[in-house]
Amino acid sequence: MKPLELIFSNAKKYTSSLVITALSMMALVIVQLLVPWIIKILIQMISAQDAGIQTMRKIGVLALIVFCVYLARSVLQYLRLYQSHIAGWGVVADVRKYIYNHLQRLSLRFYHDKQVGQLMANVINDTDLFEQLIAHAIPDVIVNAGTFVGVTLVLFFLNWKLALLSMIPIPLVLLSMKFYARYVRPAFRKRQKEWGDLSAILNDNLSGIREIKAFTREPHESERVHLRIENYRKSLLKALRLMATFHPFVEFSSSIGTLIVIFFGGRLALTGQLPVADLIAFFLYLEIFYSPVRNLSGAWESVQSAMAGADRVADLLMEAEEPHNVPNAVPIVGRARGDISFCHVCFEYNAGIPVLEDINLDIPAKSVAALVGPSGVGKSTLAGLVPRFYDVTNGAIRLDGRDLREYTLDSLRRQISIVLQDVFLFYGSVRDNILFGRPGANDEEMIAAARAANAHDFIMRLPDGYNTIIGERGVRLSGGQKQRLSIARAVLKNAPILILDEATSAVDTETEILIQEAIENLIKGRTTIIIAHRLSTVRRADNIIVLEDKSVRETGTHEQLMSINGLYSRLYNMQRLWEPNGENISPLLNV
Repeated sequence: MKPLELIFSNAKKYTSSLVITALSMMALVIVQLLVPWIIKILIQMISAQDAGIQTMRKIGVLALIVFCVYLARSVLQYLRLYQSHIAGWGVVADVRKYIYNHLQRLSLRFYHDKQVGQLMANVINDTDLFEQLIAHAIPDVIVNAGTFVGVTLVLFFLNWKLALLSMIPIPLVLLSMKFYARYVRPAFRKRQKEWGDLSAILNDNLSGIREIKAFTREPHESERVHLRIENYRKSLLKALRLMATFHPFVEFSSSIGTLIVIFFGGRLALTGQLPVADLIAFFLYLEIFYSPVRNLSGAWESVQSAMAGADRVADLLMEAEEPHNVPNAVPIVGRARGDISFCHVCFEYNAGIPVLEDINLDIPAKSVAALVGPSGVGKSTLAGLVPRFYDVTNGAIRLDGRDLREYTLDSLRRQISIVLQDVFLFYGSVRDNILFGRPGANDEEMIAAARAANAHDFIMRLPDGYNTIIGERGVRLSGGQKQRLSIARAVLKNAPILILDEATSAVDTETEILIQEAIENLIKGRTTIIIAHRLSTVRRADNIIVLEDKSVRETGTHEQLMSINGLYSRLYNMQRLWEPNGENISPLLNV
């Protein structure tokens, strides 16, 4: 869906507010045209030869009418502003929801080269501009266009010759608006991009402030941030320079019309061809006539700014949503057995650059398979194909004999738990993060999961126990504590399939033992795929799959692979050189 279609389709929900806004705007146009006409009548009364007591009473009536007009204008302006904001911010909220849902439906490959700050700028800043379009630009255009038409009719009624002369500047204004639109929209788009870049680097640096301090990179990072700030300032000034040129030009063009009317109108009044009251009224209406012209320039600016934001949103919405449910996809009913098979699987992140080629594997239900191999060989990618974070380029992956793509995506992922080495915890309490695995679980189930993950004891030592706020990304917890919360989350989900990125690197020996015990509790009775970095931890896996050069090089148990003296054997022996007590390291799998 195109951004403007998205905006106006969501605007239908706020029809009542938009109708009130429109009626208020039409009434405002009429009200604005009354005061100059009343002043014209007042001057005629004062200039009349028979002015007396009756005239004084009529002047009082006119004053009362003007009071009512101004009161009505205030009420109408309130209705217009408030109701238009209801519609504007309502549309912005709905569009943001749509964009966020779209982001959730995108494949993980979309996020490989995207910065969070840029996406936040898309969701927040670019959509903010849509409120300007709905609540300000469009109403302003309607009011000013209506006022322009109404005043034009009145001017022609007063004196058609002067009315024609007052139209002389209009072509200049229209040409300037066309010129302005050609250059200002790219300028606004550039400004929004620079704002996104600034947001992205601020997000990165504030999230990584510990690393910046640890590596004493403050001066370097300050320079990078300052550069982004300067780039944003320059892009903003470029847009403002165009605005600063456009508005004075419109003001000057409208003043030409006033000068023409002064010259010719004065001559007509002097020769008696135009009554003085009509001339004064003409000047009052002339100010109203050019006011919409000047106001339209501001509204045009808002339109161009909103369209620049819409262009960036359009780029985001053009991203294909994948993976998705195929037609006639069926949900997985109950608990899957967990038989997984890879049949001639190929995968590419980018067309023409294969990452995996012709992968054929069988992982029986409730067995443990370990993926090993050099760094960057595709272990995490292969595991990520099972929950359909990505769809295979060729071939198929089957669960319980059926292609994964034939299952609904949400029912498939409910069958899979994932524990990653790089744990992500959400801002909130310990309770919130464990219940993320199964929000409907009760306290007894949550505590049981924490106990199985060897996390209950340290949780109870926290200031508020399970209600302790752990900070952004769990900053108040150690690496081992975060890992055990992640395991507790997976235990609570209780899915039949487990994907495990080795979790015991970079922790102390005592914590490693606790995590190993927790993982052993977790894998019981589950089909488990382990992405192994330390080969000593998977010696007892049912099947060890060795990846190299985009394909499966070797498969077998630890003993079988050691006996053939291939790649696995070389990697294992190489690690033992760096782990002289490697045989004494408790294996991750005591099965």
